[in-house]
Amino acid sequence: MTRLLTDTVNIALWATNLGVAISSIDDWIAHIDRKMKKARADGADIFVMPEYASEQWMAFKPQGLRPQDEISWMAEMAPTVIDGASNLATRHDMMLVAGSMPWHIGDDPRRGQTNRALAFLPDGKIIMQDKLSLTPGEQEPDNWNLTPGKKLSIIEWRGLRIAILICLDIEMPALSCLLARQNIDLVLVPSMTSKPSGYHRVFGCAKARAVELMCTIAACGTTGAAINTTQNPTNYSGCAVYIPCEAELGHTGIFAMTTPDGGDDGDGPVLLAHDVPIGTIRRLRAGGAEVWPGNWSAREIEVTQA
Repeated sequence: MTRLLTDTVNIALWATNLGVAISSIDDWIAHIDRKMKKARADGADIFVMPEYASEQWMAFKPQGLRPQDEISWMAEMAPTVIDGASNLATRHDMMLVAGSMPWHIGDDPRRGQTNRALAFLPDGKIIMQDKLSLTPGEQEPDNWNLTPGKKLSIIEWRGLRIAILICLDIEMPALSCLLARQNIDLVLVPSMTSKPSGYHRVFGCAKARAVELMCTIAACGTTGAAINTTQNPTNYSGCAVYIPCEAELGHTGIFAMTTPDGGDDGDGPVLLAHDVPIGTIRRLRAGGAEVWPGNWSAREIEVTQA
């Protein structure tokens, strides 16, 4: 019988080291399979990879591929991961967020690309979430030139209400305001940051969102540098699970985290957060919190110039 996750949930986050050599899409799927198998044996319900995990494909990109064509090439490859990723979610009975990757808009290369995360569910269902807030680099016309998404999806799965906010999206208070009325249990944050400053922006805002939304925020980012990359020579990140800063939850708002780094060795850390207290947080959100911004009743504020 399928376990509902309304009391606790176990979340695995993989700060993938892009510098590990991958020879093909099949090899990439097999690499994820090994990580998911271990995480499932340790009890994980959800497995999350970072933004632009597809950069690892640069290790086998076509010879002579121009830097300005890399996004389009990854978008051509992206649909080929669907069957393999779906099979992993079903075989391991886990939700899999296989990072984000470029996708052709409407399957038409002429319309450009978007940065899309896909959540693969064990029953074969696939939920798409496009990045809503693009960085200046993602909109640079001569190379990436991506198009932002326009829709924020809510995933209802095994008793949880889940949203995916990709990297810069978690820094946007306006998106938090949209989610505040959705009774969200969990926000998953795949990210890619090149420097400690970017890591602390994303993860610092993720911690703030846990307070604002009275929910759990789980974030992970890329580490290392992909073989043959021309775009991202450094990646610095880690994994963290944040919860509201409440006495009943341990005061600090940090449920679990890894030490961030640049990914010099190994595959990158996998953080397994056991028994994240979804049920307790729901009860606090329903009115038991010390102080929760979501309970604020003011609707209009008068602004005057002093």
